[in-house]
Amino acid sequence: MQGKAELPGQDMVQQQIKTMLQTSFAKLDLVTREEFDAQSAVLQRTREKLEQLEAKVAELESAK
Repeated sequence: MQGKAELPGQDMVQQQIKTMLQTSFAKLDLVTREEFDAQSAVLQRTREKLEQLEAKVAELESAK
């Protein structure tokens, strides 16, 4: 016998809870860690490009 005893119907209850949680999470506007990391990388590159463009504009304006 393993370390914990299972109650009759415990598997069914666990499956119902899992299904209920999955349904609730599906209704929320959540993203995966991978999606978040990918968008963070895009944002970082965009910020770097913006800084480069701001520096170029400042350089061009000072040359007038």
